[in-house]
Amino acid sequence: MTSTRKSPQGLQRLLWRAPIWLYRAGLGWLFGRRFLLLTHTGRKSSLPRQAVVEIDDYDPVTDTYLIAAGFGAKSDWYRNIRKTPEVTIQVGNQKMAARAEPLSPQESGEDMLRYARKHPRAARNLTKLIGLDVDGSEESYRAVAQKHVPFVALHASSQ
Repeated sequence: MTSTRKSPQGLQRLLWRAPIWLYRAGLGWLFGRRFLLLTHTGRKSSLPRQAVVEIDDYDPVTDTYLIAAGFGAKSDWYRNIRKTPEVTIQVGNQKMAARAEPLSPQESGEDMLRYARKHPRAARNLTKLIGLDVDGSEESYRAVAQKHVPFVALHASSQ
């Protein structure tokens, strides 16, 4: 199982980044609690960078958001949070500081499986979108995350 999908380039990249402009325009509420704006620090430039990512799960007890690097460990935002885990997130119109914790391949596999059970259509679409072929079995979803889709826990800070 290998990914044939590369990170978006050109016009496609602009379309993928369009939600960032909606957040900047104060319209983050349109995304509800399904997506968040992640502001992270560039690993080379040290400048603020942003990405909109899907919230795969949320634990209200620990105030932790779970997200996945759909385009893999080579995604710029993923590489950036590995270097500087202190980030800011915005869910709806609420901004908060957070600490990013990349999960192990085994944890990522279990989280992908939970996501696939909770959102089966979205899980199928995600794997197609990133060019991965899964057969729909629990083991295939687990393997996708263990090999290609690392998960990250964002622990919100009390303010």
